[in-house]
Amino acid sequence: MGLTLPAAEPAPAPASADPMLPRLARVARVRRELADTATLEVVPAAGEMPFAPGQFNMLYAFGAGEVPISLSGDPRRPDRLLHTIRAVGDATRALCALRPGQALGIRGPFGTPWPLQAARGADVVVVGGGIGLAPLRPAILALLGERRAFGRLAIVYGARAPQSLLFRRELERWRGRLDTEVHVTVDAAGAGWRGRVGVVTEALPRLRYDASSAVALVCGPEVMMRFAARELAASGLPPERIFLSLERNMKCGVSLCGHCQFGPVLVCRDGPVFSYAFLEPLLRHREL
Repeated sequence: MGLTLPAAEPAPAPASADPMLPRLARVARVRRELADTATLEVVPAAGEMPFAPGQFNMLYAFGAGEVPISLSGDPRRPDRLLHTIRAVGDATRALCALRPGQALGIRGPFGTPWPLQAARGADVVVVGGGIGLAPLRPAILALLGERRAFGRLAIVYGARAPQSLLFRRELERWRGRLDTEVHVTVDAAGAGWRGRVGVVTEALPRLRYDASSAVALVCGPEVMMRFAARELAASGLPPERIFLSLERNMKCGVSLCGHCQFGPVLVCRDGPVFSYAFLEPLLRHREL
């Protein structure tokens, strides 16, 4: 295809010398986010597991299976790993059913991170849809933790309905900051909803950022990411400065099984974060 994979920012190496060997961890806390979604606070038995925003771990629920789950916690707390999980299959349902003190297996961290170093000094646009806010949360926490190192910060988040919004309290805190622009929208809502109604892309033209040098981080349903990236590029934002996090059927996390192949790449090894300049030709083909 003539595609060249862009160089990724350096990421922490997997915590175990054998990336296929799970480490024991225990659940310290469970926070119910939505009816089908929970955040597990996990403490690795062997100590800290440093990670970069955008990476994921393979979580193993004993007797149920293993699944890739993005890290959703603060990268400054590698001793307490947060994973926000939607219960959609046997393994994810078993993980969401865990209680404090129970054990699970963990491998990682794996994958390419969000390019926060490249964004220093520039405006940053964060666009999330549905549970896609979870992989973006570590990046948002890192940006807010070093707020003066970046230019304008705009966060746009959308969900199907008000009851589907993740991290509502944090969204309110972020919106209350004077140095951060936050837009929350839902596809449909009843009379009690006082916020915006509409798709995420409708909020993008309202944002203030320097399109010539800004960096955009986008995660959510693939159709949303396609249209959001297209809208951002149309505003003048260079495609090589728009980054998307892909989700594919990962089984091993270390590029052995090939389940997550996406055109010429393996998402677990070469992603999940890719530039839109690289992805745009591939996203034209729906069968991929």
